[in-house]
Amino acid sequence: MDKKDVEKAALKAGKKIIDHTPEPVKKKVEEKVREKAKEKFVEKTEGKLQEKANEASEKLQETKEKNAQKVHGKGEDAKEKLQDVLLSVKDKLSDVKEAGENFQEKVSSSDDKEKSKNKRKIKGANQIKKAMDIKSSTKIKSSNDIKSSTDLKTMGS
Repeated sequence: MDKKDVEKAALKAGKKIIDHTPEPVKKKVEEKVREKAKEKFVEKTEGKLQEKANEASEKLQETKEKNAQKVHGKGEDAKEKLQDVLLSVKDKLSDVKEAGENFQEKVSSSDDKEKSKNKRKIKGANQIKKAMDIKSSTKIKSSNDIKSSTDLKTMGS
């Protein structure tokens, strides 16, 4: 026999017993049966609720673990990619630095050459003419002051 069959048989027997019992006893038995039914219902309901809560908790824990693994894996991937990018940036910056140093060497070496050439050309402060050294209009030679061919001395004279 199945558990349900036993319960049905017990229910039928209980109904027959209730039919043959006196009225004051029926009320007390009815109250006791209601209390027991209520207790059983509460126990079953609590058991089912607890079981569902446990299942939900387990599912949540599994999902949490899966997500943690995914996040950790993606974090490692992101870390590796970032390191690769930083290394490539470092390489590029070292190339730029080297090119800048080469450029600076070329500029400074050409500057040195030009400076050595221009050192002779640069006038000092004492070589610059003053306003008093500039000829005025009265000191400019006129056409009468310019020597002609007759003024030149010959070799024989």
